[in-house]
Amino acid sequence: MTTPPTGHQHELRLEADGRVVTATVTEVAAGLRALAVDGEALTETFAEDETPPSACGITLFPWPNRVDGGRWTLDGRELQLDLTEPAKGNASHGLLRYTAYRAVDVEPHAVTLAATAFPQHGWPFTLETTVRHELIADGMRVVHTVSNVGAARAPFAVGSHPFLRVGEHDPATLTITLEAATRYEVSERGIPTGTSPVAGTSADLRGGPRLGDLDLDTPYRDVQPGADGVRRTRLAAPDGTATELWQDEAFPYVQVFTPRNFPRAGVEGLAVAVEPMTAPPNALATGEGLLWLEPGERWTAAWGIRRLAAGADADAADGPADAGDRA
Repeated sequence: MTTPPTGHQHELRLEADGRVVTATVTEVAAGLRALAVDGEALTETFAEDETPPSACGITLFPWPNRVDGGRWTLDGRELQLDLTEPAKGNASHGLLRYTAYRAVDVEPHAVTLAATAFPQHGWPFTLETTVRHELIADGMRVVHTVSNVGAARAPFAVGSHPFLRVGEHDPATLTITLEAATRYEVSERGIPTGTSPVAGTSADLRGGPRLGDLDLDTPYRDVQPGADGVRRTRLAAPDGTATELWQDEAFPYVQVFTPRNFPRAGVEGLAVAVEPMTAPPNALATGEGLLWLEPGERWTAAWGIRRLAAGADADAADGPADAGDRA
């Protein structure tokens, strides 16, 4: 028996409120390979014998997105990370993209996976992280923790890379709504060069444009939260059904990516990644949004994905009350 490229596949199932929720979580990168409610897909998927296309579903730690040239400065000393995106000359999506996380708690409806980012080229810290994928009645809640188990104060940022679906609806017919007022302008290498208002541009998602009309690989900030502090991105079908990604107060940034080459059963097509992030691209170098933990300190935060029926209240996300907690 061969081992899948993403390691052990944790198959989750929950029956609640008359619904059946299922998911597959991978050992490698603590990735979300599939999520469905009553058989209706909320995320894109890929075959068990494949690697995640376009980083589909993976956890991004200890930074999301890119570090320009893999270079950043700590206490006046320049550090050089390994370049994991050689075509663009960047360090991309953290240190654990190809790491097998260990299972620390397994239940029929949830799994908690843990891994450690040990010192290595350009990274002189030891941070332990856990990722808990827990099914709930309308989808999934994902809770991240980070603990500084090293001897020095350490920086980090967290992100995830799910691709969203609304069942079998053609992605080109979907609308996407994100209440974000500001985008990052990026170079051809994906590195921010500045910020600008989205008003009057094709990057303005506040009015719910059609996904088929968009060509984005765009980070956003100034995302308007609801009264509960939760930020939301909604992908809606013509019949009113929708998939929503919510992110708590600790995730003030989001990246929207609309590749035309996502593979489905051997055919490439349009897809959309909605990536919750605690910091924007190049945060290690710029310091923007970067979080720091003292030795022995612990942090936790959450995001999630849920299915919305036509006419459902988009402001009733089931987010945790302890967003961005430290201990």
